[in-house]
Amino acid sequence: MKKRTGIILAGGTAGRFGCDKGLLELDGKPLVLHVFDKIKDQVDEVVVVVGSTEQRRLYSNVFPSEIGIYVDGEKGNCPLIGALTGFANANGAYSVLLPCDTPFISKDVIELLFEASSKVDATIPRWPNGYIEPLQAVYHTGSALSAAKRAVMNGERKMRSMISLLHGVRYISTIVLREFDSDLLTFFNVNTPIDLKMARNLIKTRRCL
Repeated sequence: MKKRTGIILAGGTAGRFGCDKGLLELDGKPLVLHVFDKIKDQVDEVVVVVGSTEQRRLYSNVFPSEIGIYVDGEKGNCPLIGALTGFANANGAYSVLLPCDTPFISKDVIELLFEASSKVDATIPRWPNGYIEPLQAVYHTGSALSAAKRAVMNGERKMRSMISLLHGVRYISTIVLREFDSDLLTFFNVNTPIDLKMARNLIKTRRCL
């Protein structure tokens, strides 16, 4: 069994862009490849989850042939279904779950989450107001798969439903994570055209520093 898997969720819709968000161009390459390039050296394998066979065809043209691309087991376009599909196809003992639209993922944050996951079912970032980041978290693959299946069987479609079924969850405050990513850009999502413009500006600014 492999030790670590990176699961990239790319099956959600992006109505505000009118196209597949993960394939949007940012700094000369698709948005999803920014995520892939950040984590590929930290994991033993990468699994990509998409929402349709058409998406699978498109993403197959983007990723190396050895990357597994899987279609959601059932319709719904919700993170829990994508997570379940990812866990079901992951060979790693632990899996980091990531969205396809976070181009500034911090390798240091991801490494901390992996290291903190020993002997627990999940390690999840949590903001001071109690909001959690279940889509940038590390899970014990087997435990998360079982919990995700149970949640879906119960008619649930929220990540919190799965997390509530895990036996041990470690939360790490974003205050602590600021020591590794001072501006917490690791959680920056490209959800709108304005966000995409901001991401492009951030890249230009970083090059000028």
